[in-house]
Amino acid sequence: MKTCRARSALLAGSMCLLLACGREPMPPNIVFIFTDDHASHAIGAYGSVINQTPNLDRLAREGMLFRNAFVTNSICAPSRATVLTGQYGHLNGVPTNRDTLDLHSIEYAFPKLLRAAGYETAMIGKWHLKLRPDGFDHYEVLRGQGLYYNPLMLTPGDSVRYTGYTTDIITDRALEWLSHGRDPDQPFLLMYQHKAPHRRWDPGPDHLTLYDDVEIPEPETLFDDYAGRTSAALTQEMTIREHLDDRDLKFVAPPELTDEQLVAWDAAYDPKNEAFRAANLTGDDLVRWKYQRYIKDYLRTIASVDDNIGRLLDYLDDAGLAENTIVVYTSDQGFYLGDHGWFDKRWMYEESLRTPLIVRWPGVVAPGSENNDLVQNLDFAETFLDVAGVPIPDMMQGRSLVPLLEGTTPSDWRDAIYYQYFEYPGWHMVRRHYGVRTLRHKLIYYYEIDEWELFDLVADPRELHSVYDDPQYAEVVTDLKDRLERLRAQYAVPDEDRVPYVDWPPN
Repeated sequence: MKTCRARSALLAGSMCLLLACGREPMPPNIVFIFTDDHASHAIGAYGSVINQTPNLDRLAREGMLFRNAFVTNSICAPSRATVLTGQYGHLNGVPTNRDTLDLHSIEYAFPKLLRAAGYETAMIGKWHLKLRPDGFDHYEVLRGQGLYYNPLMLTPGDSVRYTGYTTDIITDRALEWLSHGRDPDQPFLLMYQHKAPHRRWDPGPDHLTLYDDVEIPEPETLFDDYAGRTSAALTQEMTIREHLDDRDLKFVAPPELTDEQLVAWDAAYDPKNEAFRAANLTGDDLVRWKYQRYIKDYLRTIASVDDNIGRLLDYLDDAGLAENTIVVYTSDQGFYLGDHGWFDKRWMYEESLRTPLIVRWPGVVAPGSENNDLVQNLDFAETFLDVAGVPIPDMMQGRSLVPLLEGTTPSDWRDAIYYQYFEYPGWHMVRRHYGVRTLRHKLIYYYEIDEWELFDLVADPRELHSVYDDPQYAEVVTDLKDRLERLRAQYAVPDEDRVPYVDWPPN
């Protein structure tokens, strides 16, 4: 087991009351808020110029915002498996969305260890790991990818179909468990996980016309021609120009809507769709229209998430839980918001590699603080165990963020991260690649086609021009290749690609 430092000093918020009752101080509660595909550049606290997120901004004002939080693999199921196990996908068995995480056979998943240590554990919302959850006292999860309206939620004993907007319903169920479903004498872990803002970005009834009278600023790279990079950037299938379909663009309504919901939906979209058809747009003008339609719907789903996070934060305040509860906000990866002309994720480029991470921990984290160290979703499991005073298993590959949350960076903190994406052929046809990122540089290897990219993130933050073949960067290339091999050895990455080639599309 990795060493876990004593946390007694961090329990001061509940110390006096509990000692007066002759009891040990209760460890901090943990609320883990997890969204799907929420890009950090769509959060006000990260400097968004396209939307406002007042409740997430409140969380940042009251906690710590991480500027350099990244994922190990920018795709949904692998990211979720890494969060639970503290391992890369080549070790936990989930390197692609096609793989299954069998928690029944993984005893070191952090919710199981917290539960064994006396925490009451709940998982409510989007799960997306095929088999049902294991290691939780309570769960209510969406079946598969889930729907934006009228979701079916699976529970240990049954399944329930709810009527309403999924983001609201997930919050309703989380608040119900917090207020009536748990033992108030036990510390708790609540994994509160949203479907939004995942494709197909169906807005809720409260936000159907939000941004109708606003022109969202276009990213500078909306019309990227992919010059200066490898052939991989040219062969993807995730452009706003060509790859959004009629459901994405809301020419077709969600099929699960009730009659009443459909009336509201049609009232919002029919006039806008009629105006589009009358305009008869082509070329770049059509791309600009598609961008506006896509980004407004994406941001509408985020507005609902932000509203509901406000509901949860208000409950913690009103119930007297806020002072002894750590609240963590993050997403399973970043997302392209028209950057490079794209939507979706998968790449090691910044927009999808980077994930938001905000942590509020009263009495420990300095309000309004920021951290610039390199951290990953690989570190979450270790952090939660450390917070609870539970030993960290040796097979976990990340590190606890607790020292960073306390305001101290260990002298041996990582100066580089490793990334690998496996799912090709597959949706959006992003080539398999792995690479290393430091604070200044990023080296990417597309190993099936034997092509390399190197980016200087200071000189070229939008990653438009690879300098891999520039003689001025020869020493950087040599150093990063050596560092890449050392990271692959450190994380026990096999030399061979363990994910088999498969026929595409799947049956």
